[in-house]
Amino acid sequence: MSSTVNELFQTAHQEGVLSGQSLNVLTGAADIGPKIQAALGVPVDDVMASEVVLLTMMVDDSGSIRAMNNEPIVRNGHNLVIAAERGSKARDSILVHTLYLNGGILYPYVLVDQAEVMDDVNYQANGGTPLYDQTVVLLGTVMAKAQEFVGNGVPVRTVTLIITDGHDEHSLRFRAKDVVPIVTDMLRAEDHIVAAMGIDDGVTDFRAVFREMGIRDEWILTPANTEKEIRASFQTFSQSAVRASQSAVSFSQTAIGGFGK
Repeated sequence: MSSTVNELFQTAHQEGVLSGQSLNVLTGAADIGPKIQAALGVPVDDVMASEVVLLTMMVDDSGSIRAMNNEPIVRNGHNLVIAAERGSKARDSILVHTLYLNGGILYPYVLVDQAEVMDDVNYQANGGTPLYDQTVVLLGTVMAKAQEFVGNGVPVRTVTLIITDGHDEHSLRFRAKDVVPIVTDMLRAEDHIVAAMGIDDGVTDFRAVFREMGIRDEWILTPANTEKEIRASFQTFSQSAVRASQSAVSFSQTAIGGFGK
């Protein structure tokens, strides 16, 4: 476990942000720390903002995305979200990070204007679906980066999106029950939004999958496996993310209302 990441989690635990159960999940495996460290990106001191919003996306890069010809739609969806945040009046205080379901990092946390556009070179869907394993890394990264800013006296809010077109098949270490305490801690703090998009595969009850991970029903999207519906879901998330990034008040209103507000 990276000492830097470990210290962030220990501090978050001491301050009551992370429960003992979440701390055990996030510090119990030696390989999680380096993965999170690699995603922390821009140093806090290089961000000249009085408050910060962290926008984080985990994008499915499993082979079924390619098999269903959804690679271009997913790329465009990611790029739509980033473009919307770049157009936000709060863009100078928005940091973004995108990673893939199979562990690759498109870019660590950077200011939104520095985010890399997703294309057919840097996004190729040919992996598996380690949904629970990678969600632990994803949420651990969000919490570690948030703690960096909090430790430096900078208020931070976070918006996170998990995208998958299948249920977990390849996690080796964690299960849904391991994700729950982390999501619970985040939502209890009222500074975090955790959302999920399950692209219909014809068999998976994505609402049940995400609920089992602790994600609230109002923050779950379940588009049909069509270009129109997938694009619309990215648009819905994008609109919510922009609203949440405007101010603490609009964040609270958006968090309570979910995708319906």
